[in-house]
Amino acid sequence: MRCAPPPAAAAWWPAHVREGPSATRPGYCGSESEFAPRARAIAAGRSGSPNMWLFWRTRNRFSLEELRYLTDQLQKVHVVNEANKEFVIEALRSIAELMIYGDQHDALFFEYFMEKQIMGEFARVLRISKLSRVSLQLLQTMSIMIQNLRNEHSIYYIFSNEHINFLVTYPFDFRIDEMLSYYISFLRAISGKLNKNTISLLVKTKNDEVTSFPLYVEALKFAFHEDSMIRVAIRTLTLNVYHVGDESVNRFVSRTPLSDYFSDMVQHFQKQCIDLDKLVARSSRKGNSSVPISSIEDAIVQIEDTLYYFSDVMSSGIPDLERFITENILRVLVFRFLLPSLQRQSTDLDLSVTTSMYLLCCILHIFKNKDMASTVAAALFHQPDGPDDRKQRTPNGYTSEHDSCKSENHCTTASGIEQSSEEPNSLSSVSWKHLPNNSSRSDCCQGNTPREHLLSYITEGDDSQALGSLCLFATLLQTKELDESMLDALGILPQRKQHKKLLLQALVGEDLAETQLFSSSSSLTDDSICSDFDIYVRKLQDKYGLQCHHPRQMTSKAHRYQVKGFCRCSFGWWLAFPATAAPWRGRVHCFSSKTTKGFTQGL
Repeated sequence: MRCAPPPAAAAWWPAHVREGPSATRPGYCGSESEFAPRARAIAAGRSGSPNMWLFWRTRNRFSLEELRYLTDQLQKVHVVNEANKEFVIEALRSIAELMIYGDQHDALFFEYFMEKQIMGEFARVLRISKLSRVSLQLLQTMSIMIQNLRNEHSIYYIFSNEHINFLVTYPFDFRIDEMLSYYISFLRAISGKLNKNTISLLVKTKNDEVTSFPLYVEALKFAFHEDSMIRVAIRTLTLNVYHVGDESVNRFVSRTPLSDYFSDMVQHFQKQCIDLDKLVARSSRKGNSSVPISSIEDAIVQIEDTLYYFSDVMSSGIPDLERFITENILRVLVFRFLLPSLQRQSTDLDLSVTTSMYLLCCILHIFKNKDMASTVAAALFHQPDGPDDRKQRTPNGYTSEHDSCKSENHCTTASGIEQSSEEPNSLSSVSWKHLPNNSSRSDCCQGNTPREHLLSYITEGDDSQALGSLCLFATLLQTKELDESMLDALGILPQRKQHKKLLLQALVGEDLAETQLFSSSSSLTDDSICSDFDIYVRKLQDKYGLQCHHPRQMTSKAHRYQVKGFCRCSFGWWLAFPATAAPWRGRVHCFSSKTTKGFTQGL
């Protein structure tokens, strides 16, 4: 049984109803069957006055009216407690939905948002609330709004007035895991909207120099969090900052103490390398199946992700960061651990030979940086000091009778080459003989350099060392950033490129090149190594204090002759293929992320 509206509502009743029979007048309670059709008709709006039941009508969920109501109610909240927290949470969630709807359909929504300064209301609610659920909802509301608002002016307003910086620096309780996840999502959402106009709203400047950038500074606090998803989010945020291209911001992030972040990243990468080496060592022990292959593959993925991040930073157009990362990786990792490991020298890290070769392959393959690749290639001629500099067995069974270059244990320079070019060619009369494997090799062509060790691993090392050495040479050959003079010095420049080089020299009238091009003799002539190789060898000596075992009389052709000896072995033929040979190119990246399983099995 339903009752008619109370007497107070009688004025709203239609006249024919008020004057009709008692069964239809206010105060009379008829049966449900009598009122049901009428109620349904009114609800459907098919009869009666258009203003009927106005005070009972619900608001449209996606209307400006609803936004006004939520804002008014939110402004009346002076303290958030258990009694009203549900309303506050629902209001924050609904406002985000309304703003996104208004952004796509009606500009009046955002005008009202600015008029009532709702961003300030959000900050006020956060101050008066001690409940984690309210903080979580506020972070989610802001993330949703920033990610989905399309109007550029709306983003400008939200980023202005320091409200975003207040939320970024607010001391949330990060002991709650969910809170940290929402906070990181909020930071990443902000970084996704950065450009040269919006980034200026989030920094503080003095004399055109950035003095404060809370978004970047707060994000770096979680750069090495144990959760990999958080680490990835922070790296994405930093790349978004670097790619903006704001000069003052670039100078700010390149100065200490913020630049220390990259020093810490290199140390973190070093730890990843140690962890990988330990996993490989444990898995290679006979009868030890406690380390699954998936663990090694995961470690490889993390290492390559870090290297790709370094590569992205270096290509972001900030020269200071590019130089800083390059020098840190060279000094802290390559010169200190990787190259000594190839020479079996004792280091603090003591990485295995195979792991060192894999890491060098990754660095050359992932970093598209000429300075990095050329320095690593030139460092393969580094001659360490100490008793390790002694004669060793000749890996390919070839040695030279010429020993006048034993006294030359330093890098050649461009000026030195020009001076020595007028001297008689000391290698023109060199004769090479095939000697047994146990014969001594000349210090002129052989030394305790990483290059010589790599060659020796091909014939004298185990399967993984031979595979790693070949892959490293192949990766060098495939590195487009390396100048041909580097490949020529290593003795792995493809023959077709050698012929092209000599042909060009012959066309411009260089008699020596013409003689080499059309001569069938196998005698060695002086094509002294210079160009990029000479520049980076000098750089190793002057900047890093590394001496190289590449005497003035040594020629790249001697190195090519040496490498050809290795091509006679069962797997050295890889190096004889042209750089564009498809079957060989597939083997070049056997240590890359696409074939990590092959690498782990090779280990």
